[in-house]
Amino acid sequence: MNTDIPAKAYFEKLLALLKTEREEDLRSYRQLTASSAVSERRANGLTWFPVAIRDTEIGRGDYLTIGIERTTHHDIIHQFRFGASVALFSNHNPSADRLEGIISHISGNLMRISLRVDELPEWAGKGKLGVDLLFDDRSYDDMDAALVKASSLAEDGKKGRLIRVLTGSAAPAFEAGAAELHLPDLNASQKRAVGQIVAARDLAIVHGPPGTGKTTTLVQAIKTLISRGEKQILAVAPSNTAVDLMTEKLADEGIEVLRVGNPSRVSDRLMSLTTDNKMDEHPRMKEVKALKKQANELRNMAQKYKRNFGHAEREQRKALFNEARRIMKDAGDIEQFIMDSVLEKARVITATLVGAGHYTVNDREYHTVVIDEAGQSLEPACWIPILKAQKVILAGDHFQLPPTIKSDEAARNGLRNTLLQKCVAAHPEAVVLLGEQYRMHEAIMAYPSKVFYKDQLRAHASVAGSLLIPEDLPLLFVDTAGCGFEERLEGTSVSNPEEADFLFRHLFEYLQALDEHHTAEEFPGVAVIAPYKGQITLLKEKLLDFEGMEKYAPHISVNTVDGFQGQERDVVYISMTRSNFENTIGFLSDIRRMNVAMTRAKKKLVVIGDSATLSALPFYSDFISYSENIDGYKSAWE
Repeated sequence: MNTDIPAKAYFEKLLALLKTEREEDLRSYRQLTASSAVSERRANGLTWFPVAIRDTEIGRGDYLTIGIERTTHHDIIHQFRFGASVALFSNHNPSADRLEGIISHISGNLMRISLRVDELPEWAGKGKLGVDLLFDDRSYDDMDAALVKASSLAEDGKKGRLIRVLTGSAAPAFEAGAAELHLPDLNASQKRAVGQIVAARDLAIVHGPPGTGKTTTLVQAIKTLISRGEKQILAVAPSNTAVDLMTEKLADEGIEVLRVGNPSRVSDRLMSLTTDNKMDEHPRMKEVKALKKQANELRNMAQKYKRNFGHAEREQRKALFNEARRIMKDAGDIEQFIMDSVLEKARVITATLVGAGHYTVNDREYHTVVIDEAGQSLEPACWIPILKAQKVILAGDHFQLPPTIKSDEAARNGLRNTLLQKCVAAHPEAVVLLGEQYRMHEAIMAYPSKVFYKDQLRAHASVAGSLLIPEDLPLLFVDTAGCGFEERLEGTSVSNPEEADFLFRHLFEYLQALDEHHTAEEFPGVAVIAPYKGQITLLKEKLLDFEGMEKYAPHISVNTVDGFQGQERDVVYISMTRSNFENTIGFLSDIRRMNVAMTRAKKKLVVIGDSATLSALPFYSDFISYSENIDGYKSAWE
């Protein structure tokens, strides 16, 4: 971080980068949707079609809320989420006006949409209905607004201090004297991290390499801050999955936690922690439901009038709608009272970065905001929650995968650099590294520890020597050089059919060996990872076709590196895929991707690749040397 850049210039650059990203995102959205058939949009996860309207009611702000159900194609993965903008359409009359709205709830194949109308148009009762996902202008608008506000506040004495610390023009401050902490379940580095968080006046950074208990540490830090008098804390993360994990761990500690937005893990436990459920449990909610029912009955009576009616009927219809609106206003006032009481009761509010700007919590301020997975967080999105705080805790690992950036130009010019990266570089005194990991065998851990973490990781005794088979090799590099396993370029992706075949032959032999030591009930979980989607598609096909693999298939997951971030498995096989005479390795040169892939493994890591191609980069040649030094190198010829 360049500490000489004034705040105004800092935020002007971020705004320009965000504009470039927004334009590229819009371009790719239009490419996916322009003149494309409903079936194509559905396949791309941008459309639910057909859908059925299951119920309608007047919702918040006198808007109509409809409940819809996706009636077919349940297996297609979609991109719809809480708070997204959508449009209802009919195939009966494609030229008819579409109805735009916001998703207020989504779970499985059910969705609730708040529409800016009093009643559904006639075309909604004809033909088949569908819902399109609209471009996400709202999130970009929220990020833009946060950056503009941060820029304007940066020079404001006390209010702007945190902004100046985060942008590198001021140093973080800490309370003198170590706080007395009783945390028997934490190790020494985790305790240091909690102590740093308690002592920080404006910024503390928890650097959590894989398996080091970063979220556990954050939860204990939050619990400690609450015990020391903090009334309410905001805890956020870039993804719903990360927010869900934190929410569950906070609840497990007996902390009153409120989950804003829809959890991605649809469990009874998580649903009970959401705003909707907590409001439903309030004793006055029955009153709200009775008023809404009364208003809906009046609205239904009003809608029974046909188009050909006289002055008296028109006045009666108007009176019914007005009375329905009056009743809904009363219901809304009570609902707001319930919402305020639910929010006041919560000690921790959890949400995604963008979800922190949701209308239910947008006007709230906090002493402390915790940003988990900050290494995967787009910086402009971080400023939405930061502006509500006096003190920020950044937690994550900048040596794992960065946030996804759609514009190569924006990424190249700095948008891929996260706030976590910048603050670690500018304020090393604020950083505590969690040094003890509870996931990997020490042989799997040692190479990433040396390359990324200055050899500071140590394996806890419970995992350091843990094997699945006595005398097993925990780490293995299988070299395919000279085998003729050549890659195939398919559009923008890469595959390697012969390497995929070899991987499953090798894995099948290992699984048979595991059979002798493990029952079906506690059989080890296996991840098959490849960096390219083309290879993943191929691996999934070959897994289905491999004779004898049916028995083991339920224990095997196949996905990209990105798809496995945040997960772990007993056994990990990595298909490196690249094998060419030019020694081209593409985005394998981003070694953070390999750090994530390797550190998913708990007890067995097998990397299969062409040493001649991979050795073009020192990271891979050094890894191959490391595997030789621990007797973990084999040639595919063997």
